[in-house]
Parts: sequence; C-alpha cells; structure tokens
Amino acid sequence: MSHVFPRHTKVRPPVARRGDGAYIIDAEGRRYLDGSGGAAVSCLGHSDPEVIAAIQAQAEQLAFAHTGFFTSEPAETLADRLIAHAPEGIEKVYFVSGGSEAVEAALKLARQYFLEIGEPARHRVIARRQSYHGNTLGALATGGNAWRREPFAPLMIETSHISPCYDYRGRAEGESAEDYGQRVANELEAELLRLGPETVLAFVAEPVVGATLGAVPPVPGYFRRIREICDAHGILLILDEVMCGMGRTGTLFACEQDGVRPDIITIAKGLGAGYQPIGAMLCSGAIYGAIEGGSGFFQHGHTYSGHPTACAAATVVVDKLTGGGLTDRARTMGETLDAALRAAFGQHPHVGDIRGRGMFRGLELVADRDTKEPFAPDRAIHKAVKRAAFEAGLICYPMGGTIDGLRGDHILLAPPFILTEAQVEELVGKLSTALDAALA
Repeated sequence: MSHVFPRHTKVRPPVARRGDGAYIIDAEGRRYLDGSGGAAVSCLGHSDPEVIAAIQAQAEQLAFAHTGFFTSEPAETLADRLIAHAPEGIEKVYFVSGGSEAVEAALKLARQYFLEIGEPARHRVIARRQSYHGNTLGALATGGNAWRREPFAPLMIETSHISPCYDYRGRAEGESAEDYGQRVANELEAELLRLGPETVLAFVAEPVVGATLGAVPPVPGYFRRIREICDAHGILLILDEVMCGMGRTGTLFACEQDGVRPDIITIAKGLGAGYQPIGAMLCSGAIYGAIEGGSGFFQHGHTYSGHPTACAAATVVVDKLTGGGLTDRARTMGETLDAALRAAFGQHPHVGDIRGRGMFRGLELVADRDTKEPFAPDRAIHKAVKRAAFEAGLICYPMGGTIDGLRGDHILLAPPFILTEAQVEELVGKLSTALDAALA
C-alpha cells in the first residue's frame, strides 16, 4: 500500500522510472510520449545531460543558502540572464519555487507597491473568466476557473472577472477580430468604473490562456488596448506566463508577440524544465524603486527562494532557450505540429477549433462543428480522451469546462521543444487513436 497522498484516491498511476528525451518510461518498461510536457513543464525533455551536470556540480559546491542571510552566484547569474531578455522596464527578479508562489508574490507586491506610494484604498484585483493562475488561495481567487474555485470561495480575496479574449466562441458574426478584441478589452474599463478605479490594484491575465481554455491566443490589438486602460487608471498589468512563457509560444516571453509591456510577469514551469522546482516574479524598476525608496522591505518570503541548485539548473535552461536556439525551435516545430494537427483533424466532425502558438496548441472538441455545440458534460469526453491517449502511450492534457466551467472539452498539447518530425507524427497518430476510442 502506498503512503503517498495522490491527486485522486481512486486512481493508481504507474510508477515513472526513467526519462529518455521526449519519453517517460514506467516501471514495467512502457514508453509514453510526453505530448504535454507534463503540464507544459518539460521543454527540454527528460534527460538533458547539461542540466543534470549543472545540478550535480552545484550540489557538490553549495546546495542551499537561505536568502535571509545570503545571495548566491547562481541566483545572481540567472537574474542577469532573465533581465537581459525581459520586456522593456522589467528590472528585478524575485525567485520562488513554482507558478502559484510566483502569482502570490505578484499580488502581494502589487498591494505593497500601492501602500508604499500612498494609495492604500487599492485592494481589488480584476482578472478574466476561464483563466487559471494557480492553486494557492490568492492565485485561485484571481483565476476564473469555476470548478476549481467553487469549494474554496469563502476563503478567497475579492476579485472580479471580465470576459476572456476567446475568438472561437466570443466573436460575433460579421465582427472583425480587431473590433472583437477592442470590445472585450473595454470590459476592463467598464469594470474599473463600476468598482471605482481608485480601489483596484491590478489586472491579471495569461498572454496565451493555458489549462482552462486550451492554448487560446489574443486577437491583434487586444493587449495594447488593455495596456492603455491600465495606464489611464493607474493600475498594474500583471501577465501570468507560468504556462505560456519561457519559449513555449515561440518567443522567450509570450507577451513579446503582442507588443505589450507588463508591470509584473510571473514565470515557472519551463524555467526549470522540470529538473528543479523554480519560478520567478519579475517586476518593473518603478515598482522596485517604490519599495527601495520606502520601507525597503518586501513583506514576503519563502524558505526555498533563490535556491542555488534550482537557479543553476534554470540558468542552463535559459541559455539553451536563448543562445542555444531552442526557443526558435519551439516556433518552427510548433508550425510543424500545427500543420500536422490541421491535416489530421482540420475536417474532423468533432474538432471545432485548432489554435495556439509555438509548442502550445489546443484542440476544442464539439458535438457539432457547424453549431459549435459542446458535448454534454456528463459524457466527460476530456477524461475519456486522457485515458485512451495514455493507453496508447501518449501523455496529453485534456480538460473540461472550457466554455463556462461546466460545458466544453479541449485537449492541450505542450510537448518538449526537442521533438522530432517523426515524433510529431507519432503524437498525432496516437492522439487520433485516442479520439476515435473516446468518441466511439
């Protein structure tokens, strides 16, 4: 009997024994193609020798030093690497151990920033429906994932939600993509005016929405309008790139493709590529300056912040994503994957939309392509696809509640950037097998 508290007490998963490039091998010797990078984590695959060597070397020299007493060379080096590639105005890096911690740090920094500059009335956050920002309470409250939020609603901070930028279902007939983007972006201003702009800290959004919507990118001009509204009302723009960042969409920071300048960015997952738990919250020089010129103390912290071994691993990851060319590979192989998905499922009677950027792709499943009618929730199509894909030797990331937290099914794909063309064919073939089995 296992003493591990599992994600689901009625499911006994196989034991993962070894990693081999884009594959995970279980204790029985069965190979699984990792078509989702776990949860968009394993961008370098599961056996990168240079990252492993960096971890070994750092552990031999210094495994851990608490940031209440020390900084470390790996943390300083990694911060330098990130800021060298960060959007304009981003100047400081606060290290954490994962995505939820990064979002919590962003929310707390936003609140303290306004305290430091003498605007204590600001305490509210606005985000989007069908977003996901993490499972800790502040991050969960900010997210718009209805079924994850519901049991814990009494414990949550005050957040309001506007419409997502969800072109497939949100754009009206005859409406241009640009007009649609402006319309849903303007919901932010309407919500600010309803709440009182002087009470709002920040707007939080994923540049490309991941787990809850399935790799949904914004339409052109959407984030430029969002930035204008934030500036007009003095609120911060926090972009959550925990899932879509670090090269996943074909640029190191996902927001680069939309020409938007955030005040705070959160990253994790691909930052450590799964080799060590690490995340980060990056902020503007202006925000840092308010703390530095005020109390001087960010009232926050975690035991493993800036962990030297994790930072050493992540530095190699970032070097591979940038100078090593793997972000460029994510873009080009992403186009290969997209073409293969469209060839296989573009006319599939139950695939309504194929979307995404880079190695971050989503397929929305429907009962009827013409009407976009979703499958009945009680069919739990996403669960059937996950089971069938795993049985076929493919790890993918299907989710339900795509439309409103109850209705809708999608499949998220986020494979390692090292994927070969042959493995793209393998992925699409196994996914086709799984769809046939799940929809039978």
